[in-house]
Amino acid sequence: MSLSYWMTEPPVSFPGSPPSEVDVAVLGGGIAGITTAHLLKQAGLTVALVEAGELAAGVSGHTTAKITAQHGAIYHRLRSSYSPAVAAAYAGSQRLAIEWIFSERERLGVECALSRQDNFLYAEDESRARELVAEAEAAAAAGLDAAHVSETDLPYRVAGAVRLSGQAQFHPRKWLLGLASEIPGDGSHVVTGSRARALAEGTPHVVTTETGEIRADHVVVTTHHPVFDRGLFFPRLRPVRDLVVASVIEAGSGPAGMYLADDTGHSVRTTPHEDGKDLLIVGGEGHPVDEGATVAHRFRRLAAWARSRFGVGDPDYHWMAHDLTTPDSLPYIGRFHPATRSVWVATGFAHWGMSNGTLAGLLLRDLITGVHNPLAELYDPLRLTLKQSLPELVKTNAHVASRLVGDRLAAVVHGKVDGLAPGTSIVTTEGARPVAAYRTEGGELHKLSARCTHLGCLVAFNDGDRTWDCPCHGSRFGIDGSVVQGPAVRPLRRLE
Repeated sequence: MSLSYWMTEPPVSFPGSPPSEVDVAVLGGGIAGITTAHLLKQAGLTVALVEAGELAAGVSGHTTAKITAQHGAIYHRLRSSYSPAVAAAYAGSQRLAIEWIFSERERLGVECALSRQDNFLYAEDESRARELVAEAEAAAAAGLDAAHVSETDLPYRVAGAVRLSGQAQFHPRKWLLGLASEIPGDGSHVVTGSRARALAEGTPHVVTTETGEIRADHVVVTTHHPVFDRGLFFPRLRPVRDLVVASVIEAGSGPAGMYLADDTGHSVRTTPHEDGKDLLIVGGEGHPVDEGATVAHRFRRLAAWARSRFGVGDPDYHWMAHDLTTPDSLPYIGRFHPATRSVWVATGFAHWGMSNGTLAGLLLRDLITGVHNPLAELYDPLRLTLKQSLPELVKTNAHVASRLVGDRLAAVVHGKVDGLAPGTSIVTTEGARPVAAYRTEGGELHKLSARCTHLGCLVAFNDGDRTWDCPCHGSRFGIDGSVVQGPAVRPLRRLE
């Protein structure tokens, strides 16, 4: 099983029933949900933050935890596809999120290893050198402290890099648990271990959870992939995942700064560890869910890359980072669907949730409290950007269609559940019924319906986390069928 270094922080639970009535119900206890709930309480509203599992234990607990405005080579793309003004607005919004974290950390005194770092977007491939020069120019024109450099602190040669100064890194769970501790009291509540099952929109709205109902004037959905998808987000979001391996190293022996390879997608940074050591964090092997090599094989490849470049041994930690991308590369933050003025959503952070999730809280606070925010139009979930997003939109939905049909055909020709070896899995059919089966190392057989309870795609086994993952929209289930991550809210049906 994988283990995220951030998840070694002891959990903080808020058991019990949700309040019967609040101003705002926030569903989802990751960085977007916790930040939004914290800011709304600071604005004088009563809030109920509801999380199905532990706080900051999903996507926010499985990140590389960079806080940066450098999201790949995005500024040249925004400048050419939209306008210089859009690129500048995006840069300004990310800078706003970073600076709020520093100011709020200073105000609250949360110990979370927050530090300033330069961030580098680099390439080893000489053919990408000119692209990096163009990206540096676009980032600088957007108002960021960006410059093209020919050398970095990495122990291997690069063709060039874009250095972005004044970025940051931290321990995400320490930060988020610190924010969450400020929410309870004065009519506000945090409830963990209670999944939201239904939403009845009205005046007020009624959220039905596993432990009770909440009436609220506003509802904010920050559950990674939105539950109760009335805004048709499922055809506009594509689930992707990166892998992370981390090794304990001598303090100061790793590279200074934070790095992302524009050509290979590898991510590198260090963070303080116990006993005066550092932790080298290496990410990579990004891929859509259940495409290409198995997760276990990808972990081995990433560990081998880290070993060859940095001389580390087997990783001390390894984990998987799940996220969702939008067709036009911009998050969705705003109204949940066209007919509402009081149900809100934040999603589609594309692995940059530390800044985008914080930004979501800042923007949603203003939208809910009626404060004009010029960023609302840029991140509006109802925006229509066909020129920029149509190719990705077509690709995403072609992928879903191929999985809906192809996975069923593949399941027909797969083997039998009988005789399944310990530690192995299978997706097959019994009659007309698709079956997902896994036999534990101890020999116990778990047999489930293979149909995702969201929209019916067939799940695939993730041998890195030992979960059943939906390749269409990113729902994840335990080997017993329980929901690990939405948009599904119902478990896989157990079969005899």
